[in-house]
Amino acid sequence: MKLTKNDTRPDNGGKKVVSRADAVLFMIASAAVAVLTTVTTVAGIIGYTSGPVTLVLPVATANHAATGLLPGVTGHFTAMEATLPTLPSGPGELLAWADSLNQIGFLVLLVLVFLLARRLGSETLFTPGSAWIVGACGAALTVFGTVGQILDSIARSRLAELIGANARTPGEAYSFSADFNLAPLLLGLVLVLVAGVFQFGRRLQQDTDGLV
Repeated sequence: MKLTKNDTRPDNGGKKVVSRADAVLFMIASAAVAVLTTVTTVAGIIGYTSGPVTLVLPVATANHAATGLLPGVTGHFTAMEATLPTLPSGPGELLAWADSLNQIGFLVLLVLVFLLARRLGSETLFTPGSAWIVGACGAALTVFGTVGQILDSIARSRLAELIGANARTPGEAYSFSADFNLAPLLLGLVLVLVAGVFQFGRRLQQDTDGLV
């Protein structure tokens, strides 16, 4: 018996998971968020070079003890909000690069939402390019999000040293302080795994088409 391929799409008789109207709404929302966050990021970077800058800096010493606590309770500050009249060029450039890389990672995620919404609306999700798109976005999010946070932590630690927030007493050990968010790294790795699922789904679709 000869197998024939049927190129017509089956009628499932039900509502699509994402309609064309829903897909357009997701696409518009992701584009609007991309523009808004990019403008905010650029404004923040420009603010690093114009006038006073207020930043939350890490404090990696136990000498800054908290006062006014209940009897028997002790504590120390691990971060402080400092207003600097001007930013030194080195840490300022690192902060600018960190904000840029973090924004690029966020834009990658929005681009993925845009493209997936477009493909879901047209019912062409499991295409050869879908797995590549998801995998590339996951890898980019992992790299840009991680490097951006590392640069940000280095810059803030340097600023804390420059303004004397991490003044140490003799014999006190100093540890590098960093506020690292694992969400971009984990989400990027999940997207890489999802890309593998897309590739597997594409193969199943090809096998199914060959039997129809």
